[in-house]
Amino acid sequence: MGTYILRRLLLMIPTMFGIMAVSFAIIQFAPGGPVEQMIAQLTGTNVDATARIGGGGSDFGSAQQGGEGSSAGKYRGSQGLDPEFIKQLEKQFGFDKPWYERFGKMLWNYIRFDFGQSYFRDVSVISLIAEKLPVSISLGLWMTLISYGISIPLGIRKAVNEGSKFDVWTSTAIVIGYAIPGFLFAVFLIILFAGGSFYHWFPSRGLTSDNWEQLSLLGKVGDYFWHLVLPITAMSLSSFATTTFLTKNSFLDEIRKQYVVTARAKGLTEKRVLYGHVFRNAMLIIIAGFPGAFVAAFFTGSLLIEKIFSLDGLGLLSFKSIVDRDYPVVFANLYIFSLIGIIVGLISDLTYTWVDPRIDFESREV
Repeated sequence: MGTYILRRLLLMIPTMFGIMAVSFAIIQFAPGGPVEQMIAQLTGTNVDATARIGGGGSDFGSAQQGGEGSSAGKYRGSQGLDPEFIKQLEKQFGFDKPWYERFGKMLWNYIRFDFGQSYFRDVSVISLIAEKLPVSISLGLWMTLISYGISIPLGIRKAVNEGSKFDVWTSTAIVIGYAIPGFLFAVFLIILFAGGSFYHWFPSRGLTSDNWEQLSLLGKVGDYFWHLVLPITAMSLSSFATTTFLTKNSFLDEIRKQYVVTARAKGLTEKRVLYGHVFRNAMLIIIAGFPGAFVAAFFTGSLLIEKIFSLDGLGLLSFKSIVDRDYPVVFANLYIFSLIGIIVGLISDLTYTWVDPRIDFESREV
């Protein structure tokens, strides 16, 4: 197992390099850029995704050109501005360097987890991410725990009672919940329970109350979960379907195998058969899908929920950074998300061996 882990860790290097290289290359052709954003702020104009004069190409790509061609005249809204001022802006954002030099510097800094400063916020990128991280952790962690904590037992019971009324009506409810968009259900919850038109049982914004600092420890815990009820409910609604049906089908597939028939013939109780024999084999496919669900729940699945409930987390930060062309924040988020996803994938493989010791990754090629 040690050799397998080492191979996987070494494989992270080319994987992360490929992810960052492809993303950096795409940015070269993305219209707009931070220089245009700054010009728009200074001149009071708007800059959109097609703001680049003469078609595509971003500040990332254009700054490698030298001379007057890289100053005034090539950015929309820059007409009438001093070319030297435009050059200073390019230097400020690092676009006076060739693309390969910028890419190499970015990789070297990211290896040391030095993500630099935000272009448009007077704060380091790592501080900005650390500030938003508690919201994403709160949403992702509790949604994942609740989703798996309900879906797995529910899927097992549906498999044991296949075709029963319980199986039919729970399947109907799950499918309906899956079909309802999370953001639409979030609006419904606010209208119904957060003072929209009916009841005012839960807060509609933020992760804590204004008097958080004055509350006791028990009061802070209660206030924290009180604020999480509605956003977690909205996020979890559609998350039950995949895990529940996957668990059910996996258990049904195992229950029909010969070793289960043999175990029952030996007089083992149904509980011993399910949790002593079937569970270990059936859960392998659930574990296989955990890394993707984990990363999605933490980082990519909460943008609209964060917006609706005024929760300033990583999802909203990433979206705003893309819109503002705040490239240090964009690439830092991409780097961290990708790295976590790869690490969680490795942890998932190690969990395989814990669930079923018969699995041997040591003899496999990565």
